[in-house]
Amino acid sequence: MSDANSLLRSIPAMDQLLNIPMVAEFSATMGREFVKETITAALDSLRREICDEIFTFTDKTLGELVENRITTLLHQRSSSTLKSVVNATGVIVHTNLGRAPLANKALEAVSDIARTYSTLEYSLEKGGRGERNSHIEWLICHICGAEAALAVNNNAAAVLLALSTCAAGREVIVSNGELVEIGGSFRIPEILSFSTAIMKAVGCTNSTRIADYRGAVTENTAVLLKVHTSNYRIEGFTSCTSREELAELAAACGLVFIEDLGSGLLCPLGVAFTHPEHSARNCLEAGVDIVTFSGDKLLGGPQIGVIAGSKQIIDRMRNHPLLRAMRADKMTLAAFEATLRIYLSGRRDEIPVIKMIETDEGVLLKKARQLCAKLKQTAKTGEAKDISNDISFEVVQVDDAIGGGAFPTERLSGFGVGIQSASRSAESLALAFRTAPVPIIPGIRDGRVILHVRTLLDGDEERIISSFSNILSGY
Repeated sequence: MSDANSLLRSIPAMDQLLNIPMVAEFSATMGREFVKETITAALDSLRREICDEIFTFTDKTLGELVENRITTLLHQRSSSTLKSVVNATGVIVHTNLGRAPLANKALEAVSDIARTYSTLEYSLEKGGRGERNSHIEWLICHICGAEAALAVNNNAAAVLLALSTCAAGREVIVSNGELVEIGGSFRIPEILSFSTAIMKAVGCTNSTRIADYRGAVTENTAVLLKVHTSNYRIEGFTSCTSREELAELAAACGLVFIEDLGSGLLCPLGVAFTHPEHSARNCLEAGVDIVTFSGDKLLGGPQIGVIAGSKQIIDRMRNHPLLRAMRADKMTLAAFEATLRIYLSGRRDEIPVIKMIETDEGVLLKKARQLCAKLKQTAKTGEAKDISNDISFEVVQVDDAIGGGAFPTERLSGFGVGIQSASRSAESLALAFRTAPVPIIPGIRDGRVILHVRTLLDGDEERIISSFSNILSGY
């Protein structure tokens, strides 16, 4: 303990630490108080380690360690942790990477609205208060064939608002095969419970028939609920009830038929799938009263939840106390309106998610070959030593995925670049890509890092080369 006390006494004073050149630079840009708080936090952590004898120090190295700890923490605290990354995973709607990248028109709309005042809740015609939902409602109605529509901050909120409005204190009939959990936090039974609705699950996991729904209807039943199974699919001996049958039963019994569509598909996709997704318009035309869906999945817009369908039912939702807590902000609405207008104009290839899904294999092969050639050239002629004998590159065929819960069992055939090092493991190389100044998020397969080209955006190829050059400098 005497050694520990000696080391504790050897830690430089605050004034001395504040005068370290690099620390002083942070004081000039971040403020002296911020730097002092950070130094205190770094020293507190170091003192605990000394007292716990986690490390053994000498007086000579203690000063270097203190400076390193302080500057490391200052860099961490002064840098944004929400960073742009290159998605080279081949998963188009990647939940952990922010789901759908926005179209250029949507980005421009966000920039325009964010920097100024706006007509978010102002009517130019009336010269007074307006409705924020009015900016997007008519667009949703036109595209989806709905009588009315609302937008809230995400699809979980949309489902909760719909159930709270239509079924508080009453029964909701749902198939056992549709009691899903999505992303570890969205669970249908919990949403039903929070809405104060009473869940009545019918049928079996793999088979639910219209007779199961019909036999469960009581005087206290309010809603028939259909839920997109999202991230899984049941195959083999299965049976499910069609929308048309459920719509007919709901109409006959005076119930509301709600479908959580999830994916937000607004248009047919130019790719054939074994199990096609249904669009919001398809659902409403089949007789669904209320459909809810996400804006940042197949729709390709910002995070938002849409409620579309019956005007009579949606008008009730407009007056629900939850609506204000769930409303979308001005930047989200600006991005969503711009995205919907792209659909309205028929220029859907401007939406990155749609473009990635529909990209031809020949185009992907060409992109993979170009990237592979540039990586090889960088390994040979970069500022770092020539490591072309240690590392190999190869164009490989890959399976890409749509992600976001859509088409869970479907795969898109694509191409990527496989990178293998003789001296480093694939995991080590992947970590180097992820921690580069511009983080690259790759896949790993068969002992190789895989850079899938389907999910690369404009400029990403150059970012990969730049990050790879940075990796080579420390090889």
